[in-house]
Amino acid sequence: MIRRNILNIAILLTCMANLTGQEIVIGLTSNPVLKNKSSRSAKSFSAETLTLPFFDDFSGSDVYPDPGKWSDDNVFINNTYSHDQITTGIATFDALDRTGRLYEAASPSTFMADVLTSQPVDLDFTPSDNIWLSFYYQPGGIGDIPEKNDTLTLHFLAADENKWYPVWKAHGDSSGKFRLAMLKIDDPKFLKTGFRFRFINYASLSSGSTDLSMTGNCDHWNIDYVLLDKNRSSRDTIFHDVAFRKPFRSLLKNHESMPPGHFNRIYLQEMGDAIPISYRNNDTIVRNVTRNFRIRDVYKNEEAISFSAGAANINPLENVDYNAGLFYTFNTIGRDSALFKINAWLKTDDFDPKTNDTVTYFQVFKNYFAYDDGSAEAGYGINGLGSRNAMVAVRFRAYTRDTLRAISICFNDSYMKANRRSFSLMVWNDNNGLPGDVIYSRQETMVEQGGDINGFHTYFLPSGVAVEDNFYVGWKQQSETFLNAGFDLNTPHRGNLLYWINGSWFTSQHSGTLMIRPVTGPPVKTSVHDIYDNQGIALRFHPNPARDYISFDKKDLTETDQYDVSVFDLNGRELLKVKMRDNTDISSLKPGAYIIILSRNGKPAGHNRLIKIK
Repeated sequence: MIRRNILNIAILLTCMANLTGQEIVIGLTSNPVLKNKSSRSAKSFSAETLTLPFFDDFSGSDVYPDPGKWSDDNVFINNTYSHDQITTGIATFDALDRTGRLYEAASPSTFMADVLTSQPVDLDFTPSDNIWLSFYYQPGGIGDIPEKNDTLTLHFLAADENKWYPVWKAHGDSSGKFRLAMLKIDDPKFLKTGFRFRFINYASLSSGSTDLSMTGNCDHWNIDYVLLDKNRSSRDTIFHDVAFRKPFRSLLKNHESMPPGHFNRIYLQEMGDAIPISYRNNDTIVRNVTRNFRIRDVYKNEEAISFSAGAANINPLENVDYNAGLFYTFNTIGRDSALFKINAWLKTDDFDPKTNDTVTYFQVFKNYFAYDDGSAEAGYGINGLGSRNAMVAVRFRAYTRDTLRAISICFNDSYMKANRRSFSLMVWNDNNGLPGDVIYSRQETMVEQGGDINGFHTYFLPSGVAVEDNFYVGWKQQSETFLNAGFDLNTPHRGNLLYWINGSWFTSQHSGTLMIRPVTGPPVKTSVHDIYDNQGIALRFHPNPARDYISFDKKDLTETDQYDVSVFDLNGRELLKVKMRDNTDISSLKPGAYIIILSRNGKPAGHNRLIKIK
């Protein structure tokens, strides 16, 4: 009897634990990079029949697949959903459509989700020509791990029959590793002009929660390094290519971005002493690689530093994480803002693909602190019984006395808008490493999704709040609804995220960064959705995303001045430079993400990100 009572108590305590408020991390219900494109029409790109070899490692700057190689745009091209890809850039399959929202057919039952279809390929060959298709695939990555009944499938088109045949399938598992798949194409019905292949993932929403705000994206698959060619064999698993594996990150030790005035006070402590890069030799032989670096002050339009880190051999199939010693401290930044373009490129053999041997990062100094990289891979919040008054706080440090003017938060777009609830916006001072006294609060603040492409919404503090040393920004919940704030899984800053429940503060146990940014300095003279503090000129334009033309907001521009518009891809290449017009033509750009810089008389006056759509 005693043992039975003990067992009953244990079961009761377990149930209570499951009902008690706790911090939760879930998948996204929308992609902030792809959302707000519901008016986007399907691709009408008509490509000629492609010839061998067909190759794509997804290392371009577009968020959509290259329309010259692929006929649809459902998958998401990115660098953030995996840590160990073969080269920079992967194609991610999930439960979100091409507009970045959950598929209408999404349900706990298995449904067809993303499709990636090749353009027609000329395969007018014989079986003796040894045609093989190979690709790397990864279940989950740093996203949601597919269940066993979730699959990634591959289909071949018999052009003469206009019929698709399933030829390969992978079931979900928790290994999380990239694997190589190789398929020989020797069936005569596929060896025709007009051959195509397509990947399809079948997903299923989690059925474990009745809270719609916690229904998130799921069942991620990543693919990389797709190669279709002749004269191959089952042993042809090696690729003659030395390539970057990961994108650049911030050169600051503790921040992705911070206000210049604060950086100038601690630049020796905050500045990293190396530029970290990661590259891989995909070849079967030892290769020699020369590593080159350049930092350019964009606003001053001058090179800050350029150097070579020398050459080194890299063994076959070896991954190299290299730290190039850096004796530079961004010492040219002004008081208000600065922008630096950091390039790294590998000098290798001429036969290497050149799309994956260069990486670029834009180091931003503006009027806000940021730990996150601007991309949410998940959603964070407090949920469960007792979470009605739960609080979430992120620790920042002011290195000089300053005034907090606004707080920018990335709230994810929840399923059926279930997280559209009110909360109290909060600011605390420090009490021995924990949030102390409340120095600002605003009740009945509504969860809002950002109007700009990175998903941030800015909540302004009308009178400002004085801050110094450690301070905390966050919220207090007014309901038990999961608020679903953006959570950056690529940029872990453990120890800075805290939550309060049942009378105590706890340090978050999740590896990642809550996407919340305090804005400091003089009063912010901008719109509700965007923060620009750039030498007195706010670079605003519409529409964004844009198809053919953009128009700049001229309120803060001198009408008689002539401005130049420069457009850079995310690899740092200048693709377009034109004079600003009432309707500036960007139609020549391919769909994707870009940096726009506005300049006058050679002096940059502002910058912002542009998303180009078809």
